Amino acid sequence: MAGMTIRVLVVDDDALVRAGLTMMLDGADGVAVVGEAADGAEVTEALDTHPTDVVLMDLRMPRVNGIEATRLARARSHPPEVIVLTTFDSDENVLRAMRAGASGFLLKDSPPARIAEAVRLVAAGEPILSPRITRKLMDRAAVEAGAHDRARAALGSLSAREHEVALAVGSGSTNAEIAERLHLSVATVKAHITRILTKLDLGNRTQIAILTHDAGLN
Repeated sequence: MAGMTIRVLVVDDDALVRAGLTMMLDGADGVAVVGEAADGAEVTEALDTHPTDVVLMDLRMPRVNGIEATRLARARSHPPEVIVLTTFDSDENVLRAMRAGASGFLLKDSPPARIAEAVRLVAAGEPILSPRITRKLMDRAAVEAGAHDRARAALGSLSAREHEVALAVGSGSTNAEIAERLHLSVATVKAHITRILTKLDLGNRTQIAILTHDAGLN
């Protein structure tokens, strides 16, 4: 995304929150808010109107919630990345949003610099995975019956190297950190991740992390 402006859509039913996020992000280098939506029901039309790279998505909205809106956004032919917005780590719906394809989440009271950094990271393909909060959410979420066995079977279809890369992704490591740990180039790590996503029919790195957690490997 070097030299490009990252286009952001802000989705929140609170007009003050939308205004605050828009004001913060429009002042950040390389980031521009191209549109707003007050409910998940408005997301599809907003994305049709405003080509978007990253969506900041509230979870709790009156008509269509952020989980369903995330699923709709990620099902598009050229899907934007989605960062869900939540209050602290008590919202168990965050995990469901990640399963729907979100690339991570931010606390609503995050400093402006942190929000802008998160937008840049997900636009570059790096998920926002806070180890402390993500682990707490995952551990609190009830794993559906059979998820453990299905996750292990899915990971078992990977090559040995792909399995190593998947576990590293699950631990929250960046591409550069994985490359250094496994003595690979960053380009090779990216190629492995692309193959993992294709083999396992997953939408993004966050879903790899959830799969390794369901398998009991992280």
